[in-house]
Amino acid sequence: MPDIRLPKSVNFKAPSCQGCGHGIIIRLIGEVLEELGVAEKAIIAKDVACGSSAIGGLNIDQVTSAHGRPIPVANGIKGASPENIVIAHLGDGACYSIGSAELVHTALRGDNITVIVVNNTVYGMTGGQMSPASLPGEKTASTPYGKDGDKYGVLNVVDLIGDLNCTFLARGELYDVPAINNTKKLIKKAIQNQIDGKGLSFVEILAPCPTNLHMTPLQAKEFMHTEAQKYFPLGVFVDK
Repeated sequence: MPDIRLPKSVNFKAPSCQGCGHGIIIRLIGEVLEELGVAEKAIIAKDVACGSSAIGGLNIDQVTSAHGRPIPVANGIKGASPENIVIAHLGDGACYSIGSAELVHTALRGDNITVIVVNNTVYGMTGGQMSPASLPGEKTASTPYGKDGDKYGVLNVVDLIGDLNCTFLARGELYDVPAINNTKKLIKKAIQNQIDGKGLSFVEILAPCPTNLHMTPLQAKEFMHTEAQKYFPLGVFVDK
Protein backbone atom coordinates (compact mmCIF):
# COMPACT_ATOMS: atom_id res chain seq x y z
CA MET A 1 0.00 0.00 0.00
CA PRO A 2 1.46 3.41 -0.91
CA ASP A 3 2.69 5.74 1.81
CA ILE A 4 0.24 8.66 1.79
CA ARG A 5 1.45 10.39 4.93
CA LEU A 6 2.19 14.11 4.79
CA PRO A 7 5.92 14.66 4.20
CA LYS A 8 7.77 15.96 7.27
CA SER A 9 8.99 18.88 5.21
CA VAL A 10 5.42 20.12 4.58
CA ASN A 11 3.45 22.02 7.22
CA PHE A 12 0.74 23.67 5.07
CA LYS A 13 0.59 26.71 7.34
CA ALA A 14 0.92 29.00 4.34
CA PRO A 15 -2.30 30.63 3.12
CA SER A 16 -3.58 29.94 -0.38
CA CYS A 17 -6.76 30.91 -2.16
CA GLN A 18 -9.38 28.26 -2.83
CA GLY A 19 -8.39 26.23 -5.87
CA CYS A 20 -4.82 27.57 -5.99
CA GLY A 21 -2.22 25.18 -7.38
CA HIS A 22 0.57 26.22 -5.01
CA GLY A 23 -0.45 23.79 -2.27
CA ILE A 24 -0.05 20.80 -4.56
CA ILE A 25 3.27 22.07 -5.85
CA ILE A 26 4.84 22.58 -2.43
CA ARG A 27 3.76 19.08 -1.43
CA LEU A 28 5.39 17.66 -4.56
CA ILE A 29 8.61 19.55 -3.84
CA GLY A 30 8.61 18.31 -0.24
CA GLU A 31 7.95 14.71 -1.27
CA VAL A 32 10.71 14.75 -3.89
CA LEU A 33 13.31 16.28 -1.56
CA GLU A 34 12.57 13.64 1.07
CA GLU A 35 12.54 10.76 -1.40
CA LEU A 36 15.93 11.85 -2.76
CA GLY A 37 17.29 12.25 0.77
CA VAL A 38 18.29 15.89 0.31
CA ALA A 39 15.64 17.78 2.31
CA GLU A 40 18.14 18.65 5.03
CA LYS A 41 20.51 20.33 2.62
CA ALA A 42 17.99 21.96 0.31
CA ILE A 43 17.63 25.74 0.08
CA ILE A 44 14.82 27.48 -1.79
CA ALA A 45 15.23 30.96 -3.24
CA LYS A 46 11.68 32.27 -3.36
CA ASP A 47 10.01 35.30 -4.85
CA VAL A 48 8.02 37.94 -2.95
CA ALA A 49 4.70 37.14 -4.61
CA CYS A 50 2.22 34.28 -4.02
CA GLY A 51 4.98 31.71 -4.29
CA SER A 52 6.70 33.24 -1.29
CA SER A 53 3.81 32.61 1.09
CA ALA A 54 3.23 29.19 -0.46
CA ILE A 55 6.82 28.07 0.02
CA GLY A 56 6.39 29.11 3.65
CA GLY A 57 4.45 25.86 3.90
CA LEU A 58 7.71 23.93 3.57
CA ASN A 59 10.03 23.20 6.50
CA ILE A 60 12.99 23.83 4.20
CA ASP A 61 15.64 26.55 4.46
CA GLN A 62 14.55 29.55 2.39
CA VAL A 63 15.76 32.93 1.20
CA THR A 64 13.32 35.61 0.06
CA SER A 65 14.55 37.38 -3.06
CA ALA A 66 13.68 40.72 -4.58
CA HIS A 67 10.77 40.46 -7.01
CA GLY A 68 11.77 38.40 -10.04
CA ARG A 69 15.24 37.62 -8.69
CA PRO A 70 15.12 34.10 -7.18
CA ILE A 71 17.27 32.75 -10.03
CA PRO A 72 20.36 34.96 -9.42
CA VAL A 73 19.91 34.50 -5.67
CA ALA A 74 19.88 30.74 -6.20
CA ASN A 75 23.03 31.05 -8.29
CA GLY A 76 24.73 32.97 -5.50
CA ILE A 77 23.78 30.39 -2.90
CA LYS A 78 24.94 27.53 -5.12
CA GLY A 79 28.23 29.27 -5.81
CA ALA A 80 28.88 29.81 -2.11
CA SER A 81 27.60 26.38 -1.03
CA PRO A 82 27.85 23.95 -3.94
CA GLU A 83 27.05 21.03 -1.65
CA ASN A 84 23.51 22.34 -1.14
CA ILE A 85 20.54 21.59 -3.39
CA VAL A 86 19.25 24.99 -4.49
CA ILE A 87 15.85 25.60 -6.04
CA ALA A 88 14.59 28.88 -7.50
CA HIS A 89 10.81 29.06 -7.18
CA LEU A 90 8.81 31.85 -8.84
CA GLY A 91 5.83 32.67 -11.03
CA ASP A 92 5.42 33.45 -14.71
CA GLY A 93 5.15 37.19 -14.14
CA ALA A 94 8.31 37.34 -12.07
CA CYS A 95 10.37 35.00 -14.24
CA TYR A 96 9.34 36.02 -17.73
CA SER A 97 9.08 39.77 -17.15
CA ILE A 98 11.23 41.37 -14.47
CA GLY A 99 13.45 38.29 -14.14
CA SER A 100 13.85 37.45 -17.83
CA ALA A 101 17.42 38.77 -18.13
CA GLU A 102 18.60 36.62 -15.25
CA LEU A 103 16.80 33.60 -16.69
CA VAL A 104 18.45 33.96 -20.10
CA HIS A 105 21.98 34.37 -18.75
CA THR A 106 21.55 31.48 -16.32
CA ALA A 107 20.48 29.32 -19.26
CA LEU A 108 23.42 30.56 -21.32
CA ARG A 109 25.82 29.49 -18.58
CA GLY A 110 23.96 26.30 -17.75
CA ASP A 111 24.25 26.90 -14.01
CA ASN A 112 23.73 23.84 -11.83
CA ILE A 113 20.47 24.85 -10.15
CA THR A 114 16.84 23.81 -10.41
CA VAL A 115 14.21 26.35 -11.47
CA ILE A 116 10.49 25.77 -10.89
CA VAL A 117 8.10 28.29 -12.44
CA VAL A 118 4.41 28.31 -11.59
CA ASN A 119 2.60 29.58 -14.70
CA ASN A 120 -0.98 30.71 -14.14
CA THR A 121 -0.89 33.22 -17.05
CA VAL A 122 -1.31 36.22 -14.74
CA TYR A 123 0.40 38.16 -11.97
CA GLY A 124 -0.92 36.95 -8.63
CA MET A 125 -0.25 38.85 -5.42
CA THR A 126 0.56 42.10 -7.22
CA GLY A 127 -3.04 42.43 -8.36
CA GLY A 128 -3.80 40.21 -11.33
CA GLN A 129 -2.08 42.20 -14.07
CA MET A 130 -1.12 40.88 -17.51
CA SER A 131 2.08 38.84 -17.62
CA PRO A 132 4.16 37.81 -20.64
CA ALA A 133 2.35 34.46 -20.39
CA SER A 134 -1.17 35.92 -20.50
CA LEU A 135 -3.19 34.61 -23.43
CA PRO A 136 -4.57 36.75 -26.27
CA GLY A 137 -7.92 38.15 -25.21
CA GLU A 138 -7.33 37.34 -21.55
CA LYS A 139 -8.85 39.96 -19.25
CA THR A 140 -6.60 41.09 -16.42
CA ALA A 141 -6.35 44.11 -14.13
CA SER A 142 -4.17 45.87 -16.71
CA THR A 143 -6.05 44.57 -19.77
CA PRO A 144 -9.72 44.95 -18.77
CA TYR A 145 -10.84 44.61 -22.41
CA GLY A 146 -8.60 41.63 -23.10
CA LYS A 147 -4.93 41.29 -24.00
CA ASP A 148 -4.08 42.53 -27.49
CA GLY A 149 -2.61 39.39 -29.02
CA ASP A 150 -1.26 41.25 -32.05
CA LYS A 151 0.63 43.82 -29.99
CA TYR A 152 1.68 41.62 -27.08
CA GLY A 153 2.63 38.05 -27.88
CA VAL A 154 2.71 35.07 -25.54
CA LEU A 155 6.15 34.21 -24.20
CA ASN A 156 6.84 30.48 -24.29
CA VAL A 157 9.90 29.64 -22.21
CA VAL A 158 10.76 26.73 -24.49
CA ASP A 159 11.28 29.19 -27.34
CA LEU A 160 13.28 31.49 -25.07
CA ILE A 161 15.83 29.09 -23.56
CA GLY A 162 15.29 25.77 -25.33
CA ASP A 163 18.35 26.22 -27.55
CA LEU A 164 20.61 27.41 -24.74
CA ASN A 165 22.47 25.32 -22.16
CA CYS A 166 19.62 23.63 -20.28
CA THR A 167 20.08 19.98 -19.44
CA PHE A 168 16.38 19.52 -18.69
CA LEU A 169 13.40 21.62 -19.78
CA ALA A 170 9.86 20.40 -19.24
CA ARG A 171 6.30 21.47 -18.60
CA GLY A 172 3.64 19.76 -16.49
CA GLU A 173 0.19 20.54 -15.11
CA LEU A 174 -2.05 19.82 -12.10
CA TYR A 175 -5.28 18.88 -13.87
CA ASP A 176 -5.84 15.45 -12.33
CA VAL A 177 -4.02 12.71 -10.43
CA PRO A 178 -2.12 11.29 -13.45
CA ALA A 179 -1.03 14.81 -14.41
CA ILE A 180 0.10 15.57 -10.86
CA ASN A 181 2.06 12.32 -10.68
CA ASN A 182 3.75 13.16 -13.98
CA THR A 183 4.63 16.65 -12.76
CA LYS A 184 6.19 15.10 -9.67
CA LYS A 185 8.39 12.99 -11.94
CA LEU A 186 9.51 16.13 -13.77
CA ILE A 187 10.42 17.86 -10.50
CA LYS A 188 12.28 14.77 -9.34
CA LYS A 189 14.26 14.59 -12.56
CA ALA A 190 15.14 18.29 -12.31
CA ILE A 191 16.46 17.93 -8.76
CA GLN A 192 18.26 14.65 -9.51
CA ASN A 193 20.08 16.40 -12.35
CA GLN A 194 21.38 18.98 -9.89
CA ILE A 195 22.52 16.23 -7.53
CA ASP A 196 24.39 14.69 -10.47
CA GLY A 197 25.94 18.06 -11.37
CA LYS A 198 24.46 18.14 -14.86
CA GLY A 199 23.59 21.84 -15.00
CA LEU A 200 20.40 23.87 -15.32
CA SER A 201 17.08 22.05 -15.04
CA PHE A 202 13.86 23.99 -15.57
CA VAL A 203 10.29 22.87 -14.91
CA GLU A 204 7.25 25.01 -15.70
CA ILE A 205 3.98 23.99 -14.07
CA LEU A 206 0.61 25.15 -15.40
CA ALA A 207 -1.43 25.96 -12.30
CA PRO A 208 -4.87 27.53 -11.77
CA CYS A 209 -5.32 30.93 -10.11
CA PRO A 210 -9.10 31.23 -9.65
CA THR A 211 -8.84 34.56 -7.81
CA ASN A 212 -7.07 36.49 -10.56
CA LEU A 213 -8.61 34.57 -13.44
CA HIS A 214 -12.00 35.50 -11.92
CA MET A 215 -13.21 31.92 -12.21
CA THR A 216 -14.39 29.16 -9.94
CA PRO A 217 -11.73 26.58 -9.03
CA LEU A 218 -13.16 24.11 -11.54
CA GLN A 219 -13.35 26.73 -14.28
CA ALA A 220 -9.76 27.80 -13.63
CA LYS A 221 -8.59 24.20 -13.74
CA GLU A 222 -10.32 23.66 -17.08
CA PHE A 223 -8.93 26.95 -18.43
CA MET A 224 -5.35 25.91 -17.70
CA HIS A 225 -5.95 22.43 -19.12
CA THR A 226 -7.60 23.51 -22.37
CA GLU A 227 -6.99 27.17 -23.23
CA ALA A 228 -3.51 27.60 -21.73
CA GLN A 229 -2.22 24.42 -23.33
CA LYS A 230 -2.95 25.83 -26.78
CA TYR A 231 0.06 28.07 -26.13
CA PHE A 232 1.91 25.97 -23.55
CA PRO A 233 1.93 22.30 -24.60
CA LEU A 234 3.03 19.76 -22.05
CA GLY A 235 6.11 17.61 -22.41
CA VAL A 236 9.84 17.20 -22.02
CA PHE A 237 11.58 19.49 -24.50
CA VAL A 238 15.23 19.09 -23.48
CA ASP A 239 16.73 16.09 -21.71
CA LYS A 240 20.50 15.74 -21.95
